[in-house]
Amino acid sequence: MEFGTAFRKCTKQKRLRYGTSDAKPSKVDISLAGCTTGVVRVLLISPAEITKVRMQTQKPHHSVATSDHSSKPKYRGSMHCLKMIAKEEGLGGLYRGCSALLCRDCYSSALYFLTYSVLCDWLTPAGKSKPDILAVLVSGGCAGTLGWGVATPMDVIKSRLQADELGQHKYRGPMHCARESVKAEGLTVLFKGLGLNCIRAFPVNMVVFVTYEAVLRLAEHLTK
Repeated sequence: MEFGTAFRKCTKQKRLRYGTSDAKPSKVDISLAGCTTGVVRVLLISPAEITKVRMQTQKPHHSVATSDHSSKPKYRGSMHCLKMIAKEEGLGGLYRGCSALLCRDCYSSALYFLTYSVLCDWLTPAGKSKPDILAVLVSGGCAGTLGWGVATPMDVIKSRLQADELGQHKYRGPMHCARESVKAEGLTVLFKGLGLNCIRAFPVNMVVFVTYEAVLRLAEHLTK
């Protein structure tokens, strides 16, 4: 979805600005397409993101309605978690931390696609119109690593806001969350998980972009 949205956005921009979809998009077009992709992505995945965070961070739940004090998880599964959040916190609860997620995905997606484009251009030999598989692998891996590198601070804030359940609400918003987290744990708290994110991002995005380029070239071949 992310690549399809960015590709369609670039195609539309090229037609509007250059009169044809065959023109090579400018770096500004690519950045805007990536940023727009981030916005669309947030609207679609925010409920799934908060469900994932709540499931990963849930603690044993003690029932006050019965005499049974055994520890049981509050959420029995993903769909149950989704329904409980909507029931207890309203539909707005499904988009808690959305502003931090929006900040994370907008600038990181713009940088992600821009980095890939710049590196592909740099690694493509003169006279060739498309990068070879090695260029795609290196460009994709570097784009993913850099994208997650700049996204990690907002990802930490987003996760803390989403884990902040009803009855706690320790944080009033992204800036308050960032200030309180840094005050309590130091500046390094904003970079928790950075190493793991980058290690994961490189091979994952190598495969992602190779697949993307292969499907794109196949589609171009079939439509000729």
